[in-house]
Amino acid sequence: MTKHKDNQTEEKILIAAQQVFQAKGMDGARMQEIADEASINKAMLHYYYRSKQLLFEAVFNKAFALLAPQLNAILNDDSPLEQKIRSFTHNYISFMMKYPYLPGFIIQELHRNPKFIESIKNNVAFPNISKFKTQVEEEVEKGTIISVNAEQLFINILSLNVFPFVASPLIKAFTNVDDKAYKAMLEARKTAVSDFIINAIKK
Repeated sequence: MTKHKDNQTEEKILIAAQQVFQAKGMDGARMQEIADEASINKAMLHYYYRSKQLLFEAVFNKAFALLAPQLNAILNDDSPLEQKIRSFTHNYISFMMKYPYLPGFIIQELHRNPKFIESIKNNVAFPNISKFKTQVEEEVEKGTIISVNAEQLFINILSLNVFPFVASPLIKAFTNVDDKAYKAMLEARKTAVSDFIINAIKK
């Protein structure tokens, strides 16, 4: 008798996998743990996802499909540049606090498989920074901000938002804080990063 994949079971697997990946990371997670979390047997899990890598990519794609449209909408709306920087930072950090393993996974995959970025970039909602660049150039021309390269500015914004998630164990060690205090620190960065960037480019 032919088996058929059930959407509810698949969703249950993805939710369970997200929880295990978030707690254990890609390397520390085990398929048996994910099966237990989803209340199914391991054979059923392998029927839906043949490997941990495929399951991780499914979890990532689901999360990225939620994040990318948000960031793309912010970068391409008609809000002032300062508000755009604040909205981008707030949304990115809020989202990554729910999916803290994603930045590390992207970096890991880019090193392991350089073509991975193409599968992300082909997503129709992949953030486009063309309007952001034009906006920065216009503000420079008007004299409201210092002469700054738009791409460099975007890299700075992205870096300041991404690094605390990629290097969380290192930062926790340097600052000597526990998980609860680190979450509070990340929450505070929504304002701190925005203020830092905006103050750095203001005339």
